[in-house]
Amino acid sequence: MQASPINTGSLNVGATSAAQGSSRGVKARSNEDVLVCTQLSRVFKDFWQRDAARAVNNLSFSIQRNEVFGLLGPNGSGKSTTIKMILGLLRPTSGRVALFGKAPTDVAVKKRVGYLPEESYMYGFLNGRETLQYYAKLFELDYRTRERRIDELLDMLGITHAQYRPVREYSKGMQRRIGIAQALINDPEFLVLDEPTTGLDPLGTRQIKDLIIELGRRGKTVLLSSHLLADVEDCVDRLVILYGGQVRAEGTCETLLEAQERTTIEVDQLDEGTIGEIDRVIRNRSNGEKSIRRVARPRQTLEALFIDIVERAKQEQLATSGATSGGATASFLGGAAAAGSGEQLIDALVQATSAPTPADMAGGAAGGAASQADQLAAKLAGKEAAGPDTGVIGDLLSDVQRDLGEPAPQAGGRAGGYSGGSSAPAGSQNQNPTQAGRKAPAPQDNIDSGVIDMLLEGGKDSSSGGGAKQS
Repeated sequence: MQASPINTGSLNVGATSAAQGSSRGVKARSNEDVLVCTQLSRVFKDFWQRDAARAVNNLSFSIQRNEVFGLLGPNGSGKSTTIKMILGLLRPTSGRVALFGKAPTDVAVKKRVGYLPEESYMYGFLNGRETLQYYAKLFELDYRTRERRIDELLDMLGITHAQYRPVREYSKGMQRRIGIAQALINDPEFLVLDEPTTGLDPLGTRQIKDLIIELGRRGKTVLLSSHLLADVEDCVDRLVILYGGQVRAEGTCETLLEAQERTTIEVDQLDEGTIGEIDRVIRNRSNGEKSIRRVARPRQTLEALFIDIVERAKQEQLATSGATSGGATASFLGGAAAAGSGEQLIDALVQATSAPTPADMAGGAAGGAASQADQLAAKLAGKEAAGPDTGVIGDLLSDVQRDLGEPAPQAGGRAGGYSGGSSAPAGSQNQNPTQAGRKAPAPQDNIDSGVIDMLLEGGKDSSSGGGAKQS
């Protein structure tokens, strides 16, 4: 028996692995085709209209609703050209593309499609939030829906903290996240992702893969093109492999990847004696033609180790200026049923609140007018009760008398006005309020009474009361 590193729990017996299966599990497929490409070809010509390159050659495939479909192939195999023809950005030389049963150039069809190009081209002077607002307005989303979706997408992709930074300051991975958000802002039924994990760290890559799987579960149709085959294998239900603009293989991961000549048995950890007994049984049953080829201990992937280290750092609350792990998948991406249920709940709450009757509105208006009138009356009454600021007048009179050598008014004059030597005349009750409660100063030979009258009367009797100095 060949000795190999012990694998805790994995025995490759006479062979390797029956397909482990897609992480998405078994999912019922729809019979409705979202995309159909029939005998599709695209030939690029030179200046003299001679054939320069045949990028796509008689390509035919279809994508069904609620399916995550992989488009694979080496550089120059026609993937990007095919995507551009699907989106109506290029016209096929021959063949036909049907998207939702219509031509891809139909504007009504474009509202149902989301697209993430291979490179993220953003306006660098806009911040993250403004970028999503711009794309949302292109789809004519109302303000309320627009803001709600932007908040959910920023949280889902872990860039809420950087939403007000200019996009030109974003790292490549963060720009990629914004690109994914703009592809989802219109809640598309058909999502085209061209190299979605380019520039993302392993944590972001894992998150995007989980997002693609979740979108498939929620009824979205996704076309995924990527050179990272492990990412595609984890996400897609079905795929095609292109070479030279033609389909070289098509099917599910299980049917394409299953090894027919080997078998994998996964068990708990075994000792050397048990492994030897198993090997002898295999040799006896196969007449010595088969045996255990390799025994090894399982090991975690580098991706799993990386994610574990990052998660521990987050638990320690270490600061970072980069993208963080996102929140839950945006609720508006849950399909028409989920979105409708939320809107129906809001409508029910609004309808449950009875609208005010005309009588209530009239009563409310009258009550508001009465309240304003009461407040105005209270302010006026307060002003009348307070009266004029007699302290200022008393100060002026005191200064005048001090300059003329006369005694200053008593301290009590500040409160009730200027306290002179004589009392107010009997008819003072009918005088204006500025004179009420104030005693007139005693006449002096060397005082210009006109100045005092102007201060007390507000200038009303200045012309009649102003006399010349007496000799």
